Amino acid sequence: MRLAFILYKYFPYGGLQRDFMRIALECQQRGHSIRVYTPIWEGEVPEGFEVVVVPVKALFNHHRNEKLTAWVQADLRERPVDRVIGFNKMPGLDVYYAADGCFEDKAQTLRNPLYRRWGRYKHFAEYERAVFAPESSTEILMISEVQQPLFVKHYETPAERFHLLPPGIAQDRRAPANAAEIRAEFRREFALGDNDLLLVQIGSGFKTKGLDRSLKALAALPGELKQRTQLMVIGQDDPKPFQVQAKALGLGDQVKFLKGRSDIPRFLLGADLLIHPAYNENTGTVLLEALVAGLPVLVSDVCGYAHYIEDADAGRVVPSPFEQSTLNRMLAEMLADDARREAWQRNGLAYAETADLYSMPQRAADVILAVHA
Repeated sequence: MRLAFILYKYFPYGGLQRDFMRIALECQQRGHSIRVYTPIWEGEVPEGFEVVVVPVKALFNHHRNEKLTAWVQADLRERPVDRVIGFNKMPGLDVYYAADGCFEDKAQTLRNPLYRRWGRYKHFAEYERAVFAPESSTEILMISEVQQPLFVKHYETPAERFHLLPPGIAQDRRAPANAAEIRAEFRREFALGDNDLLLVQIGSGFKTKGLDRSLKALAALPGELKQRTQLMVIGQDDPKPFQVQAKALGLGDQVKFLKGRSDIPRFLLGADLLIHPAYNENTGTVLLEALVAGLPVLVSDVCGYAHYIEDADAGRVVPSPFEQSTLNRMLAEMLADDARREAWQRNGLAYAETADLYSMPQRAADVILAVHA
């Protein structure tokens, strides 16, 4: 079977991009051919993939998206495929992977009413409707239970078109047998003593992920605890505004910024706590990557996967409405209590043994290959 995948950007460290890659590879392993359309491809091309870098440019993203859609549809008329799978909302999809939350709900609840008069709003609303409208035939791969009711509320999408997937945590994120050795080596490399505490915040899009909140919470720690705590921030984003904030908060050399990288499991094993006080987050794959590595998690409850941290008793969840003082208190309590952190670690590792946190690519491929068959 010939499969065409479409996404607005590929780079190796994005959550959506990693999900796309693992689903496409799973389909390829089942004997199907893979073609990818994207205007931006960064990184290696897997053997056997046909990657079409679509030559479209525009001043505004929504104009670029429209040009991309037209270009791809013209190419598909010339070179048809059996299935079209989109990782962003757009017309003409057989299957949509719902990495993003409901745009219309955000537009109505978080934006000024004037926003809905702009061309940008009309574009994204139209592209979302093309996927979720009752008359559409697009099958929807859902990764967040909390988002499905919002799509149904705004579009009355038939329930049978939704396919809820389990998480797709890569097995290499699980703590290996030599986890203690990897941790010791990591902490030597970064000159972390036995008494030092390391926070990590991992993910592209520092603003959305609540990095400003993390910096305030670090700055608010009690004196002795604050002195021995460091924060490493890893992701593809501009660190400058947050470097300015860290300096203003008097954090000096306690915060390090690193670009997206491929050795994240080492950081999960070497750290003492993952902090993730996001403003909004459809899922939050890194939460589960920390859980299966045995790293306790402090997360805001708006993240789609935050409930797994509660289910596993592998950390703490900051309730809504968010209050900075609550995050500050929870962070101080978690860092001060070595015994609780060890218990959360054990709980996370035990949960990783029994819960299905891994089969998303296989389940997604099942749906893709069965659509309209």
